[in-house]
Amino acid sequence: MNVLKIATAGSVDDGKSTLIGRLLYDTQSLPTDKLEAIKKSSEKKGYDYLDLSLATDGLVAEREQGITIDVAHIYFSTPDRSYIIADSPGHVEYTRNMITGASTSKASIILIDARKGVVEQTFRHFYINHLLQTSHLIIAVNKMDLVDYDESAFAKAVQQFQSLLDKHPSEKRKVHFVPVSALKGDNVVSKSAEMPWYQGSPILENLSKIDTIAEDSQSFLQVQNVIRPKTEEYHDYRGFAGRIRGAHLSIGDQITVLPSMKTSTVDGIYFNGAKYDEAPVGSSVSVTLKDEVNVDRGDILMTQPPADLELTKNIQATICWMDSTPLRPRTKFHLQYGTQRMTCRVEQITSKKSADFHQDIIDVDQLELNDIATIQLKLSKPIPAITYDQSKELGRFILIDPQSRNTAAVGFIE
Repeated sequence: MNVLKIATAGSVDDGKSTLIGRLLYDTQSLPTDKLEAIKKSSEKKGYDYLDLSLATDGLVAEREQGITIDVAHIYFSTPDRSYIIADSPGHVEYTRNMITGASTSKASIILIDARKGVVEQTFRHFYINHLLQTSHLIIAVNKMDLVDYDESAFAKAVQQFQSLLDKHPSEKRKVHFVPVSALKGDNVVSKSAEMPWYQGSPILENLSKIDTIAEDSQSFLQVQNVIRPKTEEYHDYRGFAGRIRGAHLSIGDQITVLPSMKTSTVDGIYFNGAKYDEAPVGSSVSVTLKDEVNVDRGDILMTQPPADLELTKNIQATICWMDSTPLRPRTKFHLQYGTQRMTCRVEQITSKKSADFHQDIIDVDQLELNDIATIQLKLSKPIPAITYDQSKELGRFILIDPQSRNTAAVGFIE
């Protein structure tokens, strides 16, 4: 299925909910009852326009405050593809929610108020997308109607954001700047007649051009379960179940089992009792191997591991601290790495990003909620030293507080 997942980001009142509501409204994706409720609410408030932000603010607390306080997933479709939007909060204290929404998104829409330009939260939201290596960024300079569609206001915001891009370059990233009015619908789904000086495409057209099925060079499967039916029909069957990541997997592919580094060949690919010649990316299958190789839950079957791959108990990682309890060195956690779980200890906080992400703070004795920092970890057992740059799936992990069971941090191996 051709599905694109998008994250939204922006400071408070930059218009994220209105932009998403406009996308839903202009693509005729709003249910009739929802649209009627929006019309009645807008009339009750005395508005002479539809308050499309109500299309996404589903929680009672959100409706009462007029803000977004949790990540909501919104779905809409066009004749060409389907979209999933992770609508994240704009407040500083909810930055961790934005990380959650953007972590599995292929594209991100970062909003900037045309009157205010780049603000502190813009730095934070851009850097998180940079850290997550989001491949497509759409910078929506919103509320152009409030600056009389002035090209110079748009150019100023572009120049400010370009300075962020220059400080944190990436060859993998594609960026589009779009002047919009989410309230009026300018350059959201359709090209705006109010800004003839803008020669680019509206937001939806830019989203429609993003490739959703690009593959990596290697295929891998993190084993979720070892299947041994021991029935008369499948007496000797030993399959390894999991989801195919990176690239498609085919019968005959040579694989390496991590961490044992044993090698074998894919002998069978099964789904729902039927055997297939290959499995596409994202499919959940059971795989059998030609050789009797020991494979356990949490092991990784990979077709082309990096030539310099090492197994290690010591890793350096960038983390986003997501717990209200401060992090201090020598603290122990559970580390969830794919389907593996192990104990670990934070050996050292190497550095922390400053509030504007322009510099590293070296002397750090603890991390507070929403801090982004580099740490050294000691693990109870070795994992492949595959960086996040090499593989988004295998280069990330989460830290879990062993007492509260809360997710304390998300990490990216360096």
